[in-house]
Amino acid sequence: MSEAVLLIGTKKGLWVGRSDAGRREWTLEGPSFEMQGVYSVGIDTRGDRPRLFAGGTSEHWGPAVFHSDDLGRSWAEPPEGSIGFPADADASVERVWQIQPAPASQPGVVYAGAQPSSLWKSADGGVTFELVRALWDHPHRKDWGAGFGGQAIHTVLPDSADPARLSVAMSTGGVYQTTDGGETWKPANQGIKAYFFPDPYPEFGQCVHKLAAHPDRPDRMFAQNHHGVYRSDDGGAIWKSIADGLPSDFGFPIVVHPHEPDTVYVFPLIADGNRIPTDAKCRVYRSRDAGSSWEALTNGLPDVPSYAPVLRDALCTDEGSPAGVYVGTRDGCVYASADSGDSWTEVARHLPDVLTVRAAVID
Repeated sequence: MSEAVLLIGTKKGLWVGRSDAGRREWTLEGPSFEMQGVYSVGIDTRGDRPRLFAGGTSEHWGPAVFHSDDLGRSWAEPPEGSIGFPADADASVERVWQIQPAPASQPGVVYAGAQPSSLWKSADGGVTFELVRALWDHPHRKDWGAGFGGQAIHTVLPDSADPARLSVAMSTGGVYQTTDGGETWKPANQGIKAYFFPDPYPEFGQCVHKLAAHPDRPDRMFAQNHHGVYRSDDGGAIWKSIADGLPSDFGFPIVVHPHEPDTVYVFPLIADGNRIPTDAKCRVYRSRDAGSSWEALTNGLPDVPSYAPVLRDALCTDEGSPAGVYVGTRDGCVYASADSGDSWTEVARHLPDVLTVRAAVID
């Protein structure tokens, strides 16, 4: 019998939501990792048994990546720790912002993105991670800046068709790509505007908030930026704006539908000094034509004034049929849709600040 699982990472711990495959009613368990900021979660469904991940940050012990093989009922970390810089790097991991399993063609491989901007690779299913040294040693690194949330690689986007190709995004630094399995890296930001620079179209330095792509269309990529919503149809070589029709081009998350490569979701915010939902309403926007047009999704989302933004990893989908869509807000509310965003139900309220959500339907 299928079961749906929803991971909700907050500033003060992790909650696990459970439902049947219909995903209409949810029960919550938690918190785990009390008083830890859980900035990243992940779900690996490639093997016979799903593995869940949580990237926690303890104010006392620092960051770690935990894993669970019983759908979040218990968690483990190796005694020697899961992630840490080699001594000669002269750096310490501050937070783990992203945990991303590789495609099925790379069993056991899991990536992590961390602060300071660094990429990590695991070959043992996400138990321990090693630094991807070529990106850490990139000559641009000394010029990568820090966004409001810190200087971090927050998006890791594997190419499902080519195991040697991988994209990452960081704030602030932009999009970087490898086509040789991580041996060399180059920026991929042509067409992405950085209005805060004297040259608004620099080679690198853009404040990319999130990247997304459908596994069946890896050359079609989407990006939500600090001012800007973009699409690339050539694997990131050139980016073009798709913000027309949105109430704002500012926001943090962007997500692609798991079965429809042209369907994409964003959560627009009033920019910069405000950073609250446009029109002070909790509204997810959906495009079914790769960004040529947009519609506001309202059915079941609160119709009262809302001033809580949605962060870059607090919007996600599952691979159910129809697809589920999930959104968590900074005032501790979580909403779920079991019909690709057409209607929504409330999963939780009054949680701590929601930082990240991930969901899956487990057979």
